Amino acid sequence: MIALIKKEINSFFASPIGYLVISIFLVINGLFLWVFNGDFNILNAGFADLSSFFELSPWVLLFLIPSVTMRTFSEENKMGTLELLLTKPISFQNIVLGKYFGAVILILFALLPTLLYVVTISTLGNPMNNWDAGSTLGSYIGLVFLVLAYTSIGIFASTLSQNQIVAFIIAVFICFGMYYGFEGLTSAFNLQFSIEFLGMKAHFSSMARGVLDTRDLIYFLSISVLFLSLTTLNLQKG
Repeated sequence: MIALIKKEINSFFASPIGYLVISIFLVINGLFLWVFNGDFNILNAGFADLSSFFELSPWVLLFLIPSVTMRTFSEENKMGTLELLLTKPISFQNIVLGKYFGAVILILFALLPTLLYVVTISTLGNPMNNWDAGSTLGSYIGLVFLVLAYTSIGIFASTLSQNQIVAFIIAVFICFGMYYGFEGLTSAFNLQFSIEFLGMKAHFSSMARGVLDTRDLIYFLSISVLFLSLTTLNLQKG
């Protein structure tokens, strides 16, 4: 499986895809957070805080991660190389996990440079270093778990069609539904009982407060395991 992870990472960076993904993520966040006037602009907020970054990032990743994962199995199916891969002495689970962790590592590479934002707000604070370390750390951990869940959905969607664009659209639709759908349904239909806790947004927001609840961690891990299991089943059926 380690060899497959390395192969996936090398394939990302052997082509413009890896660099493009990292650049797009950083440019979009940078423009909204530091350049464009609006609710997300940190400089206009009047206080040193990264809450706008953590509010914006899930929506950027919602489109960015499917663009990375859409080729994972769709391309293999279209090129006929998946059958060749399946003949090798490696289990379906390891194939799925190898491609999954390869994509996750690429997205985490994109997140690493944003740690400079922490240094920036620490410098901008008055007095210096006056920022909420607990909520920032919790939000970063929440982003990592959100990446795990989004990527598992993207990998699953790539097994549903040989067309990468179709796989991308399916992944975006499922990610959006899982992130905001349950909160949206609660608001739209004025439900007497809230179903927000079924969605990712509620659990991500909980972690962003700086309190790491095992229920939130288990939720994201369960979503990841569910979609990775569905991916394995789809491959076995194929």
